Amino acid sequence: MLVLLPPSEGKAGDGAGAPLDPGSLSLPALTGARDAVLTELVELCTGDEVKAREVLGLTERQRSEVARNAALRSAPARPAGELYTGVLYDALGLASLDAAARRRARASLLVFSGLWGAVRITDRIPAYRCSGGVRLPGIGALAAHWREPLAAALPAEAGSGPVLDLRSSAYAAMWRPTDELAARTVTVRVLQSRIVDGVERRSVVSHFNKATKGRLLRDLLTAGALPRAPRRLAEALRDLGYLVETPGPGRLDVVVSEL
Repeated sequence: MLVLLPPSEGKAGDGAGAPLDPGSLSLPALTGARDAVLTELVELCTGDEVKAREVLGLTERQRSEVARNAALRSAPARPAGELYTGVLYDALGLASLDAAARRRARASLLVFSGLWGAVRITDRIPAYRCSGGVRLPGIGALAAHWREPLAAALPAEAGSGPVLDLRSSAYAAMWRPTDELAARTVTVRVLQSRIVDGVERRSVVSHFNKATKGRLLRDLLTAGALPRAPRRLAEALRDLGYLVETPGPGRLDVVVSEL
């Protein structure tokens, strides 16, 4: 099973280590598209800081992110699985998985990125700031920039098994499975169930959506419950104690009462 993840704005500190080696990254078919984004991003952040912050959607308090981007080619790199530290990744807890679960994670997880397109959690990358919704002055919208390269590279990564899509909308726009692969893709929505005046009400959660997705992915990896067919995914999650509903083909609702 291939699992598609969003990145995280939260990232570990630079630390120490060798700088980025673009040739070492997974999905080498993306190398040219990666270099185009990296080159323009570094040039943008080396120039007018105010313009760079405007393009990247950063506040004045986040000006250090501009300097960080300017130094991307020489900055220390670390595995993507260690770099991302946001809500989903904190709940997933890659570092505390047992050895078997870590092997499953290395084989199945693919992280989308406005800068890199998509990387494996073992790919060594530097800390950066460039969301999938950014529009660079030269390249334009990054979602559009990545569609063709990812459409060419990712079907082979998916193989013949199911695809579990846990991405947010900005990163889902970079690549949408089509044809037969779309029929094997399952997206997950997290709903909160509350009793209001004796009546159940459900609402889509936002911040805790990420935490729930991280926890359910951790549970799947730990239990070795990565199904070989999309129809078995709901069953696997139910076996792990989740309340799961199937509102339509390729869609799962995970219903939670406590966040």
